[in-house]
Amino acid sequence: MKSFKKFIRSDKFFQTVISVILCVFAVTQLYPLIYVVSASLSAPSAVSSGKLVLFPVDFTLEGYEYILQHKDIWIGYGNTILYTVLGTIVNLIVTLTCAYALSREEVEGKKILMIFFMITMYISGGLIPEYLNVKSLGLLNTRTYMIIGGALSVYNMIVARTFFVNSIPNEIIEAAKIDGCSDFGTFLKIVLPLSKACVAVQILYYGVARWNAYFNAMIYLDDRDKYPLQMFLREILIQSKISMDAAMAMTAEEAKLMAEMAERADLMKYCVIVVSTLPMMIIYPKLQKFFEKGVMIGGVKG
Repeated sequence: MKSFKKFIRSDKFFQTVISVILCVFAVTQLYPLIYVVSASLSAPSAVSSGKLVLFPVDFTLEGYEYILQHKDIWIGYGNTILYTVLGTIVNLIVTLTCAYALSREEVEGKKILMIFFMITMYISGGLIPEYLNVKSLGLLNTRTYMIIGGALSVYNMIVARTFFVNSIPNEIIEAAKIDGCSDFGTFLKIVLPLSKACVAVQILYYGVARWNAYFNAMIYLDDRDKYPLQMFLREILIQSKISMDAAMAMTAEEAKLMAEMAERADLMKYCVIVVSTLPMMIIYPKLQKFFEKGVMIGGVKG
């Protein structure tokens, strides 16, 4: 009994409990991922009938063959890559320069500016005024708005500003100015090279948000040739639901045909999910070492 109480008080018990919790958490995160991949490689009938539990049933690549021949999927993929790459570059330029300016002590009125920035985090102008503003600027149904829209996230700007204040010694910047370096040169040649962790976190935050974005496209785009991949995925999801609902009000033959269409739509859904998330799954491990440092930005320093 004494040995059991001693074990409970020990660090080994604490580590065991934490390991069990992490294993349970890992299972809850991995199961949906494995299920989606398995569903994309299984026969549609096996998925709809509930035979699929974890691993593929009646292995098939029919879904991938279909989406790779689907013109809209490639259009969406190209547009999403364009919006993500160029949009993230715009986000970085606006966010980092703004954060650096607000991190400098010599900038006058920065507290007032921060208040204005903070207000926008809690109070929005509304969808209709924003739509009218975009229309008046001639950016409606353009790729330009998809790239420059949402150029600044106040939260990400505050994260970058906190990093500059806590991690970039003021003495280095003063030394650069004494050597005749301009503010812009100091930012490019000194601050950015010392901020790789912060930049990597910003790329990850903005890149994932851009890659998964569909709402702006749904509101501001009418031309299908400009749709991102997520819009086509949304259409597939809606098509699957409508097909199943419509099948309930049809004759047996029509219902069977609609059910087959719904099964194919479900298969495409899983395949498109895998294809659309694959780039992020490839990029994330490369940024993980910087991300682990970046999540500590703003921590209390002793």
